[in-house]
Amino acid sequence: MHSMIGKPRLLGAVVMGLLSGGVAAQGRTLGASDYAQAERFMSYNTVPLVDHAVTEVHWLDDAHFWYVDHDAKGDHFVRMDAASGKTVPLFDQAKLATALSDAGGKPVDAKKLPVTGYEARTDGRIDIVVRKKHYVCDLTAATASCVDRATLVKTGDEPGALSPDKKSEAFIRDWNLWLRDVATGEETQLTTDGVENFGYATDNAGWKHTDKAIVEWSPDSKQIATFQQDQRKTGDMYLIKTRVGHPELEKWKYPLVGDKDVTMIERVIIDVAAKKITRLQMPPDQHRSTLCDDVSCGPDGGWDDVKWAPDGKTLAFVSTSRDHKHEWFRIADARTGKVRTVFEEKVPTYYESGNGAVNWRYLPETNEAIWFSERNNWGNLYLYDLTDGKLKHAITTGEGNVTEVLKLDPKTRSVWFRGVGRTAGVNPYYQQFFKVSLDGGKPVLLTPEAADHTVTLSPDGRLFVDAWSTPTVPPITALRSADDGRTVAPIATADIARLKAAGWVPPIPFTVKARDGKTDLYGMMFKPTNFDASKKYPIIDYIYPGPQTGSVRGRSFLAARSDHQAMAELGFIVVAIDGMGTPWRSKAFHDAYFEHIEDNTLPDQVTALKQLGKAHSWIDLDRVGVWGHSGGGNATAGAMFHYPDFFKVGWAESGNHDNRNYEDDWAEKWQGLLETGKDGKTNYDAQANRSFAKNLKGRLMLVHGTMDDNVPPSNTLLVVDALIKANKDFDLLMIPNARHGYAESTPYATRRRWDYFVQYLAGNTPPREYELKAWPWK
Repeated sequence: MHSMIGKPRLLGAVVMGLLSGGVAAQGRTLGASDYAQAERFMSYNTVPLVDHAVTEVHWLDDAHFWYVDHDAKGDHFVRMDAASGKTVPLFDQAKLATALSDAGGKPVDAKKLPVTGYEARTDGRIDIVVRKKHYVCDLTAATASCVDRATLVKTGDEPGALSPDKKSEAFIRDWNLWLRDVATGEETQLTTDGVENFGYATDNAGWKHTDKAIVEWSPDSKQIATFQQDQRKTGDMYLIKTRVGHPELEKWKYPLVGDKDVTMIERVIIDVAAKKITRLQMPPDQHRSTLCDDVSCGPDGGWDDVKWAPDGKTLAFVSTSRDHKHEWFRIADARTGKVRTVFEEKVPTYYESGNGAVNWRYLPETNEAIWFSERNNWGNLYLYDLTDGKLKHAITTGEGNVTEVLKLDPKTRSVWFRGVGRTAGVNPYYQQFFKVSLDGGKPVLLTPEAADHTVTLSPDGRLFVDAWSTPTVPPITALRSADDGRTVAPIATADIARLKAAGWVPPIPFTVKARDGKTDLYGMMFKPTNFDASKKYPIIDYIYPGPQTGSVRGRSFLAARSDHQAMAELGFIVVAIDGMGTPWRSKAFHDAYFEHIEDNTLPDQVTALKQLGKAHSWIDLDRVGVWGHSGGGNATAGAMFHYPDFFKVGWAESGNHDNRNYEDDWAEKWQGLLETGKDGKTNYDAQANRSFAKNLKGRLMLVHGTMDDNVPPSNTLLVVDALIKANKDFDLLMIPNARHGYAESTPYATRRRWDYFVQYLAGNTPPREYELKAWPWK
């Protein structure tokens, strides 16, 4: 369900065919040139043809930021002065490439530096992240040099959670929390009572398990808020690596739906200097978040539902019930550990605190809190009094959602946020940027363009970089004032002339009606570049049913969306449709199939496809295919089992086909807690694809990585077992040692998917063993 793409060493792909004597392809035979034409539209071929698409920037300080500008000559790392608008090279790329090649042993191309992180040090050196490795580089000397940062510390551990003053970093060793001095590498042990499966700051949500420390530093870097995570009674998950000789067992804690004992956390505050641990005076909390299905939702390892007061005397946090229906806003005294519950919210389905980020805020200076709620069917902000826990008033009102609070200024009592659906006539998925007073009033729109806006604020919040685009129009990027949205300086305007010259065509956005015949659904269509309206084309539905995201994903410009256009080139119409039950719209829209995960937006997919077929004579509704990965794999098998006369061919990758075999947090949020009746039946029976495997009529390929530690492969094997018992023909591809993403085997799996639809949906013969280019992993 989650996108956790690993890079294990793969030993090859094993294909197990349980094939019927199906009808052989009777159409034309495709050659390598046909597949090469399709491959031209893969992202590794299209993205390099887009020039000056600056969509991501990184602020160095209040007045300077850096970004990557790309053109036909390669990548250019640029540093911009916000005051003057002038730009200079961020660093000497040739020097850095040479130094990194020397340090890493692998050649680095100066024109394609895969830099994902950069920060200047006070000593003139730079911290830089390349291919997920952290280096410290000195480019000032005549001979530049870089060293793997791991060699600068005693243990070689990965960098930890950095303190606000950037002098210390917290990390985990042997189930305890340690501190490392960034300058000297000196280490200090902060806790001593951590034991196996009851350790401090440990990051294990079952589907995700890393070595990163989950902590929240106080603003003055003197205290750490974290937890001791109790997994001692949590059940284990097992996977076995394929190898010559005795198999290697991988084992870790992985709570499942309905488990009596699941992972719990005991909240603590650590005084760094005194190495004193203060336990909060409350029972253990559920390992839950107001936003995602881990206590740490962001990539930086922070603890999203915990916020310090500026003076470090108090700590605000939110506790979430196991079923996500009950939230408690609490404040702790950092010195004594005493906890006070200020207010709470109960909802009939599930609570979320936003879309892009946790949106509640703590304002101890005025004894107030900003709270996010969908109580009026839309995501709005509310102001609470922390003295008595009572609502003061709504900060935002009406239709449309606050998706992400980006800045709060207690002095001017202003809030800046991204939102969707708040401007009449604008696509409800386009994010725009607003400013509103804590005291209410109409929000000020700072990004008026009818487009999807990616916003990056300066550290002081006075300026922001805005990149806006649509699925069909490339981005324009500018520096703007956070006060009124006026343009301070242009940054870049994307140029897709080279992309168009290569034959690229934009996707076709469309709108259809949902299952209720009233609600608008938004989707995208991809047609072959040699499209002929006199022909009949089979249609492939790419599906990701949510509930945490949809099939279309973002609405910004992309030179390639998955391999949709590539597949279209092989003679298909490809579509992606966001059905009811996916986020970003109203609460009612999102709740459409709560407690009925088996729905998987399928009623909307079917009605949408029928509408498209009625509107376009060149769509052949007698040849409908469906495919998806993870939740989309689940939905694909569900489509083949629940609508066997409509969907003819399905390709289901890594599906969570029975959520009783998936981690507890995800399914218990969307399907509810497991309940078993006196007859032995449960509220989870209908969501299990194996229960309906006997209905299969069409052609189905099931795919799974054997080391998938997100969605364990048992999910697919349960369906395999049911299909065998129902005497059904199907196909199976198990990829040895692959995780939830297929890493180096992704090109192989992709090519096999193309072959599958070409042969069984289009009735053509694919070229034998066409080899797609290796994915450009970084």
